[in-house]
Amino acid sequence: MQFFDRDKEISFLRRIRDLSAHSAQFTVITGRRRIGKTSLVLKAYGEPSVIYFFVARKTEVELCQDFAQELESKLGIPMMGTPDKFAMIFEYLMKLSHSRPLTLFIDEFQEFLRVNNSIYWDLQRIWDLQKDGAQMNLVVCGSVNTLMNRIFRDNKQPLFGRQTQFMKLGPFAPSVLKDILQAYRKGFTPDDLLALYTFTGGVAKYVQQLMDNDITTKDAMCHYMVEPGSYFLPEGKAMLIEEFGKDYSTYFSILSLIARGHNMRADIENMLKMEVGGYLTRLETEYELIVKVRPLLEKTTTKSVRYHLNDNFLIFWFRFIYKYGYMLEVGANKKLLDIIMRDYDTFSGLILERFFRDEMIERGTYTRIGGWWDRKGENEIDLIGIDELAHTIDFYEVKRQRKEYDEQRLQAKAHTFLSLHPELSTYKSTVCGLTLEEMLKD
Repeated sequence: MQFFDRDKEISFLRRIRDLSAHSAQFTVITGRRRIGKTSLVLKAYGEPSVIYFFVARKTEVELCQDFAQELESKLGIPMMGTPDKFAMIFEYLMKLSHSRPLTLFIDEFQEFLRVNNSIYWDLQRIWDLQKDGAQMNLVVCGSVNTLMNRIFRDNKQPLFGRQTQFMKLGPFAPSVLKDILQAYRKGFTPDDLLALYTFTGGVAKYVQQLMDNDITTKDAMCHYMVEPGSYFLPEGKAMLIEEFGKDYSTYFSILSLIARGHNMRADIENMLKMEVGGYLTRLETEYELIVKVRPLLEKTTTKSVRYHLNDNFLIFWFRFIYKYGYMLEVGANKKLLDIIMRDYDTFSGLILERFFRDEMIERGTYTRIGGWWDRKGENEIDLIGIDELAHTIDFYEVKRQRKEYDEQRLQAKAHTFLSLHPELSTYKSTVCGLTLEEMLKD
């Protein structure tokens, strides 16, 4: 797949490289697995100009051998001797950067924890001693969120506060998904676009997997997700098992319930017969896999809280692949496909709401965006957009088909909301239905 988007990120990285000619820069890039961190860095700087170290699960000696070969290839300078400690290589590069600009990119940086934890202490020491006067553009990235946070955000760790820049790479925005699908399928339908958004969530590697295999329609995507040998079948477990470790089964159970619509703590605890408060907190703050959602404008103390997975692919994976994994074990992939096709309209209809929300965020239309429901869980409004500068408020009902939209009912819900928020009495309000048709509008 050709390279799409990331113009802002590329510009940012190139600006950092320019800054490194005057003062050493240490940039940390995070983002979920498959999001495109490595491709971004190599695209921004050009692969030939980057010293690229990938931290594989090897011994430190083996890694140093790999790194030494990369140095000889990129710099044309043979290493003196045979380094067996990463500290030797890093110190060599830091000293070299005093006489020439260097860009060093270390991929899967958190894996040094498995290789030799003391490497981080060595890096801290060498960086502090050598950074003044160095023309070093050091970029590190990692896809295990908890470990990267521990390395750089825990004040007890040696690299705490050493980074000069921090970037979190997110998925492709809705407009980019439109551009990508248009490039591979002229005349795509709204359902095709919704399927691409539903199954990939804009994760670069997932989009690439579909486009490179000419999987560009809704039906083709549904089939491809669960066919024998599909890239996507083991992906959920592969992505998360490293994050959770031995305790993954409890986390998987919680995420599976949330993906299936059991998004209130009391409901989850009732079904699992256990306290889950600590698990929910870690899933939200450490792993950043779920978000705590409150009715728009409600106080943080409200008990009307729902938990949502913030990753579209994981919603699908837990809702179908994890739940019905026993079918896959006996080769009943076609049966699982039948279930997906049966439930697809309902399932994707819920994701459609998220699509329009992401689109509003991308456009910067409002100062506040969210859903709303009353304390009884009734009078629910899918989306509300508030512009506090223009003094406007827009109420939206999201449905797959126009015929399902009930304007009068939405008007009544909007009236209830406004009656509870007299501070908005002077705002100009509108009600509107959003359907599949609106997905293709600019």
